[in-house]
Amino acid sequence: MDKWIYWLEEVDASFNDIVGKKCANLGELKKGGFRVPPGYALGLVAYDRFMKETGVMERIRDFLRDFKADPQNPGDTIKFEEVSSLIRKMVEETPMPKDMEEVIKEYYEKLCEKTGLFPTPVATRSAGPVSHPGQYETYLNVKGADQVVLNVKKVWSSTFNARSLIARARLNLPLEYDPIGVAVLTMVNAKSAGVMFTLDPSNGDISKVVIEGSWGYGEAVVSGSVNPDRFKVDKVTLEIEERRISNKDQWYVFDEVQEKMVYAPVPEELREIPCLTDEEVVELVKVAKEAERHFGCPQDIEWCISKDYSLPESIFLVQARPESVWGKKEKQTVIGKKDPFELVLKRATTPIRIRS
Repeated sequence: MDKWIYWLEEVDASFNDIVGKKCANLGELKKGGFRVPPGYALGLVAYDRFMKETGVMERIRDFLRDFKADPQNPGDTIKFEEVSSLIRKMVEETPMPKDMEEVIKEYYEKLCEKTGLFPTPVATRSAGPVSHPGQYETYLNVKGADQVVLNVKKVWSSTFNARSLIARARLNLPLEYDPIGVAVLTMVNAKSAGVMFTLDPSNGDISKVVIEGSWGYGEAVVSGSVNPDRFKVDKVTLEIEERRISNKDQWYVFDEVQEKMVYAPVPEELREIPCLTDEEVVELVKVAKEAERHFGCPQDIEWCISKDYSLPESIFLVQARPESVWGKKEKQTVIGKKDPFELVLKRATTPIRIRS
């Protein structure tokens, strides 16, 4: 029987079509020496086995047999939302094949032994073989083996959310089947988190690194739910050229009472101060440059700073993918064809203007 579950240490970029792009890149980062939270990956075969062995794929196909809606017509969105809700319930209520459930739980127990946390909080993250940022779903702070199994199914069921169904319908792809991988990744006890680009996303300047971040977990920044702090840094000199500190009035945190992730008010004393120190910004840039060098192209990276470690060991990467706009273009850096040493020399010999 085909292997369908892997420790992240077992995979790399060549596993893209086996475990999905996100899982493959996380394994590649680990092999490259970057700090990635401990975790494991369920491959596309796991989705395939679940959907076929349980018969749920055939049930979905039968359910959709008479479904008619125009994916190009915004007025039909409600039809996709209605069938989505029913199909997702069908998937999530279907029991996992017993042998698969036992293996997923065994891997989780071993993960707990690795981290020394019982239970270890994890994120279950979608990993399609082709990158579709924001199309599928992630679940955070999942604790306990039973909950991991349930949330793996919830990630799989997100292939039937309305936007995924509409996307497949527009491409004339089967609605009842869309195999993805799942990353089960240890949660980082995040002080702050966000994204960074190894070029300036506003103009494609590859001589810059741009970092956006906020307090708490990074989903608030990735989803656009908060107005993040922003830092623009010169790649060569590591000088912070621009900083924009926002009023960060909410963060995404785990509510112990409700036992779920929620958006909550940020304490007043943190709202208008930087979520990163200058030292953290510089260390993030160093990591970003190494990731770009490792993958050989501009990167879009999700990062977090752990409360549990000192810099630079506090920096963890939870996603890295090619920057999707400027990275595909032939774009000359703002510094032209100058050698990096020439740029440093020019900076060193430029008179300093003192502001009074």
